[in-house]
Amino acid sequence: MEILGETEKNRILQKYGIESTNQLPKLRPGDAAVAALGAKAGDVIKIHREDKTGKYAAYKVVKEK
Repeated sequence: MEILGETEKNRILQKYGIESTNQLPKLRPGDAAVAALGAKAGDVIKIHREDKTGKYAAYKVVKEK
C-alpha cells in the first residue's frame, strides 16, 4: 500500500475517467492499515493485490463518512 501524490492521483482519475475522488471506494481514517501509512482524509491509497489471475492495483480514498 502507498499514498499517492497529487500528480499520480490526478493521472489515475483521468486514466479511469473518474471525476472526483468521491467516486472511489472509501477507507476510514481509523483503519489500521491507513493509520500505519500515516494517511489522512482526502489521501488516495494504492493497494497492490495479487490473485490467481495476476497482479493488479486498487485505489481507495480516505474519507470520514
